[in-house]
Amino acid sequence: MTNKALEKLKAFGMTNQMVVEDLSRIGKLFAVELGHLPTTAQGQEDVYYPQFEAAVRAEAAEMSKHYETFYCLEKSIRKFVSQTMEAAEKTESWWASSRVPENLKTEVSKRIQKEIDSGMTRRSSSELDYTTFES
Repeated sequence: MTNKALEKLKAFGMTNQMVVEDLSRIGKLFAVELGHLPTTAQGQEDVYYPQFEAAVRAEAAEMSKHYETFYCLEKSIRKFVSQTMEAAEKTESWWASSRVPENLKTEVSKRIQKEIDSGMTRRSSSELDYTTFES
């Protein structure tokens, strides 16, 4: 390899390393995973996952994609419902309105109280987050 070719190769390698560092900095700054680096196993996974069969871990990893989709769907629907109700009631306090069925309010109150009674911190201050599609 000639000196000129070697210098170009070194410059290419250094440029790539600088791009990786810049991407890492940007990812941290905006709290996003850009996928430019190989993922490493998390410490907790190293401790807890070996006790489960590989097939079960693989199935869980596959199911996590579905959970993520449903979570996003639920959040989007709740946001849409909230915005629609706020517009209809002309207030952010729409939950107390007569448009929300009493049986739904009662079920949500029970779920909130059950969470409080279990000693856990409430997962949300919004009653809408305690509704389900079946309610």
